[in-house]
Amino acid sequence: MHSASDVPAPHASGTPVVLLHGVGLDRTMWDPLIARLETDGHRCIAIDLPGHGAQPPLREPQTLASLAADVLERLPNGAPDDRVHLVGFSLGALIAQHIARFAPDRVATLTSVNSVCRRTPDEAAKVEARLATAGDDFAEGVEASIERWYPAATTTVPPEVIAGTRRTLLANDLESYLHAYTVFVRGDREIGPELGAISAPALAITGELDPGSTPEMSRRLAAAIPDCRVTIVPGARHMMPVEDTPALAPAITAFIAASEGRSS
Repeated sequence: MHSASDVPAPHASGTPVVLLHGVGLDRTMWDPLIARLETDGHRCIAIDLPGHGAQPPLREPQTLASLAADVLERLPNGAPDDRVHLVGFSLGALIAQHIARFAPDRVATLTSVNSVCRRTPDEAAKVEARLATAGDDFAEGVEASIERWYPAATTTVPPEVIAGTRRTLLANDLESYLHAYTVFVRGDREIGPELGAISAPALAITGELDPGSTPEMSRRLAAAIPDCRVTIVPGARHMMPVEDTPALAPAITAFIAASEGRSS
């Protein structure tokens, strides 16, 4: 995939859309979505999470609050009120929720894509088990992720996109990955009790077939955040931003338009 630009499209104006990727990935995962959102007239900026992409490696344990503070410092300024339409995927969604809760003046809308929410004890135990072995054979873990995200029978994602995801995962600094993955595993405990205090209009959207960030979790988000709608995309799995960009892009565009009092 080509590298996603962190410079807004020159023809676009208004409140920018800021995109936060998931653990082990980088800002290039948003390339297909950015292309469609910019066609709709949105300014888009994809940010590498701490310890990912071009950011310095993580050399000490992190919390959701520490990752969110790092991202908050790098949010773009210059919009009329310095607010952004914040879109987060997976770990990026938890970070986006934290920013929306504790820096509400920076967030015009919040979109949580394939987000976990208030894991049950059984759900928490399953992801803790993956964390316990995440550093044992990283390459094997990458292949397990690829198979969960892009099952062998998939026909909706080009092979070169799958290969690009694999390369990005394999290029991770292992210590950084483990620190970030730990936050993904446990961060919903930090933000879960705070969701009711999020004031921004919100959208929770996930894939019907996502086994980890399930439709039920998006429904929990919608029930917990006061002004939150939920959308479940039929047939989509965890990597919905690249697997079903044609469904995600118009959902985000319509949501932002509705929040701004415009028709989509």
